[in-house]
Amino acid sequence: MKLLNQYIQIYLNKKMYKVSDQTFKDLIDDCLKELPKDHVNAIKNVAIIFEDEPSLLQRENLNLKPYETLFGLYEGTPISARQGSQKFIPDKITLFKLPIESVSSDLKTLKEQLKHTLWHEIAHYFGLNHDDIRKLDKR
Repeated sequence: MKLLNQYIQIYLNKKMYKVSDQTFKDLIDDCLKELPKDHVNAIKNVAIIFEDEPSLLQRENLNLKPYETLFGLYEGTPISARQGSQKFIPDKITLFKLPIESVSSDLKTLKEQLKHTLWHEIAHYFGLNHDDIRKLDKR
């Protein structure tokens, strides 16, 4: 409950742009269409979902502090670590709606953040780490 109260305070103190769950889902679909097709088409056996915020278990697994949050999370075995094996349970990319809304002041910035987060998590699927992703982002 303490964590929830902290989130409420964060959200109350920021101007955020809110959308319905259906609009958020539609924006995810739009963002997928705008990403490089060769990369998107290469994604296999990955569920792309959204939740309001990271679960307590996800937060604990990542050692997140109470004031830290996530925009997205890739859970699975990156392609680079599979060594050709196809015997893996489906991977999952989760996009977190409330944190993304909390940094968005309008629909345009929400979609930009969502697209950037989705691309970031897809990069993890392909085996890139945060340093690799940052280098690519600077290009």
